[in-house]
Amino acid sequence: MTQSQQPLLQCNTVSRQYSLGGTQSRWFSRSTDTPTVDALSNVDLSIARGEIVGCAGPSGSGKSTLLHLLAGLDTPTSGTIWFNETNLASLSNRARTRHRLDHVGIVFQHFHLLDSLSARANVALPLVELGRPKKERQQRATELLTAMGLEDRITHRPPELSGGEQQRVAIARALITEPDLVVADEPTGELDTQTGERVLTRFRELVSDLDTAVVLASHDEPTLDIADRLVRMRDGEIIEIETIGNSSTASASQVDTASQQQRSPSNSPSPDGDSQYE
Repeated sequence: MTQSQQPLLQCNTVSRQYSLGGTQSRWFSRSTDTPTVDALSNVDLSIARGEIVGCAGPSGSGKSTLLHLLAGLDTPTSGTIWFNETNLASLSNRARTRHRLDHVGIVFQHFHLLDSLSARANVALPLVELGRPKKERQQRATELLTAMGLEDRITHRPPELSGGEQQRVAIARALITEPDLVVADEPTGELDTQTGERVLTRFRELVSDLDTAVVLASHDEPTLDIADRLVRMRDGEIIEIETIGNSSTASASQVDTASQQQRSPSNSPSPDGDSQYE
């Protein structure tokens, strides 16, 4: 990305506080102050198309909170997050849901697969929501599962799959819409080394072929090694942004501020289990 281009995502002094729940005395009507925790504090960050950004830090450092905000799953307590020219906080819940469907692929730590559907039907679900024809859904889901090394598990349901196989199904589901942004929380956590490398290669292909941006959080250094930039976090703050330079997009770090460098379907399954969802 050149300096004249706009980033895909821009965070401006983003903070996120969570309430721990207030208490109220039985004897007095006045509520005590509600305790809060600062999950994220004054984060400035840009994400360019065609780059992979890794997030590193200990548990509780704010990595998952940042990913949720970038994906539009949550909104900041203060500050703004711009996706192209859209302020994500200005969208209604329904509009943010549509935004995620159209633009974002999400890989959760917990896979959120539907046990009643086959691997292929789980992967195809976003295309069902987009109204794509069944033949296209089946073809795209089959291609992605094959790319993930699951060509012999396409008709299996999640309870019949290992944890690593379920994770690959979840990753394929996140990629099936060819999103502008992929957000992945510990995407190789359940995978052996060889399978993890296959998944990371797929991420790099997305970046190269479709100009997708990928933001991933991990404790695994080999996983973070594919990043063009590495965001190091602690106690809800960015303490360092390291340019690794795996691609020409590494120059996107120039737009970061100096301060940083310190769903389940409502219909029941059809008799064969999932044909209407594929």
